[in-house]
Amino acid sequence: MIHPGPLAVGDDVADRLFRTARTTSQFTDEPVTDEQLEAAWGLAKFGPTAMNTLPLRVLVVRSAEACERLAAHMNDGNKDRVLGAPVSLVLAADPAFHEHLDYLFPAVSGVKEQLAPAVEAREAMARKSALIQAGYLIVGLRAAGLAAGPMDGMDFDGADAEFFGETGWKSLLVVNVGHAEGEGTSYPRGPRLSFEQVTEVL
Repeated sequence: MIHPGPLAVGDDVADRLFRTARTTSQFTDEPVTDEQLEAAWGLAKFGPTAMNTLPLRVLVVRSAEACERLAAHMNDGNKDRVLGAPVSLVLAADPAFHEHLDYLFPAVSGVKEQLAPAVEAREAMARKSALIQAGYLIVGLRAAGLAAGPMDGMDFDGADAEFFGETGWKSLLVVNVGHAEGEGTSYPRGPRLSFEQVTEVL
């Protein structure tokens, strides 16, 4: 299909992914399936990361007991949001991403061994690329017909001790996921900056 104008996708796709999609805090009771989450990851995994490191890790919090455990580490304003969502995803960065580089980045040999002793550099790399991947995943969730409500008001150290003591993953944010109830929020859409306001062309 040929789409006139500067976009290569139709307005229906652009609307679902960006223009009409909203940060959501009000969800229906319709369940979120593993197949939907896997489909979202199936798109997000193709977004670029430094050296194809793919350091994002995802904890799927679905059971009532797990939601209570997660809510205990959220700021007061976010506790009920976790408890009211069909699924909450704890998005985390894996500082040990280098262990997969022989498979993920075979074009350059020895990168895994070079990064092994560079703990601080690995943590910084993991955080940066995982945050980029978090954006990809939110768009992937929208493409899977889901609504997302990302939040970062939480006790990160407490959550890491609670859930990631064995893996060493570092939590970055929580994304509540489900099907939006109505508009999914009572807040009007905020304004956005224009292209001219955010760019400098040389």
